[in-house]
Amino acid sequence: MVRLIGPEGDQLGILPTSEAIAVAEGHELDLVEIADQADPPVCRILNYNKFKYEKTKKIKDAKKKQKVIHNREVRFRPNIEEHDLLTKVNKARQFLEAGDRVKITVMFRGREMAYISRGPILIDRIMTHLEDLGSVDKKPVMEGRFLTTVVTSKLGGK
Repeated sequence: MVRLIGPEGDQLGILPTSEAIAVAEGHELDLVEIADQADPPVCRILNYNKFKYEKTKKIKDAKKKQKVIHNREVRFRPNIEEHDLLTKVNKARQFLEAGDRVKITVMFRGREMAYISRGPILIDRIMTHLEDLGSVDKKPVMEGRFLTTVVTSKLGGK
């Protein structure tokens, strides 16, 4: 026994499965089970190929409308000069304006490991330039030779 819904969405009542199949063949359409958890199960008469096509089309349209957030990375060294710093900060600004998440990394190499205290100072300088566009998502963390922080865009993309 199944609850049958017609091709226009009208209720045809509760019928035995064999009769429901016969009704669907009479309309030259398919019998599709919609809700198997219901008591009795709900079946609908429809063109299954058209149903599948429209379903995939809806999924594709939903993918087109969603905004993809990319993770970008900008790397700095602790002894960076002011102009180089501004150039990289401007690149990070472009990423934030596009709605991307930016990972700011300060790399320490060789003897620079003795001056790890310069890393948080440098990140503070960078954040003063980016505070209007982004907010710190992850506080600065030392991971081996890298001091990293993540900045998320306040704009949310264009």
